[in-house]
Amino acid sequence: MTVTAVHQAASLLLSHPDEDWPDRLRLVSDCLDGLPGAPAGLLRGFCAAVAGTPPLELSARYVATFDRSHRRTLHLTYYTDGDTRRRGAALLRWRRLYQDHGWQPPDAELPDFLPLALEFAARCPRPGRAALQEHRAALELLRLALADHGGPYAAVVEAVCATLPGASPADRAAALRLARSGPPAESVGLLPFPAVPPRVPLPLEDL
Repeated sequence: MTVTAVHQAASLLLSHPDEDWPDRLRLVSDCLDGLPGAPAGLLRGFCAAVAGTPPLELSARYVATFDRSHRRTLHLTYYTDGDTRRRGAALLRWRRLYQDHGWQPPDAELPDFLPLALEFAARCPRPGRAALQEHRAALELLRLALADHGGPYAAVVEAVCATLPGASPADRAAALRLARSGPPAESVGLLPFPAVPPRVPLPLEDL
């Protein structure tokens, strides 16, 4: 239950802060109150850090954080597929995953958008957490980039990473290689970054 609540809260906190943001933030803060574990504590810290920020100001910070740099994008497949033709197949896999579990995300957003993936993980924990773990390298890259950028959003992604099974060395090596080289460029038929050994599947256990 704790992991599900953290994923749902993170989904709401990583969505664009529009006119309903104050009510959304209040709802999330109330739901996190007293929730045990370090991930919930990280999310409470984020809520406290932005509590006094006017929605328009936070909206501008959100855009500057996530929309001005590919290294901090909330679209998970970009970190492994970039703007390559291969990314279309990766997006299709996300869409089919949702459909296979009776979930229809909004058409206005790409299916690999992290807030959508987190909401799916909250609604369908087993396949949702498996999909997040599959994209652990992307999440780690985003976390590292947000930490370098500064601001409160790194805590939200750190909380998400903390709900997943510990990353294998190969996952972390892939994340570090991507962090050094940046997202891949168009390279049809070629791997955009050095191949790494396959990950060993880890059990999906609640915290």
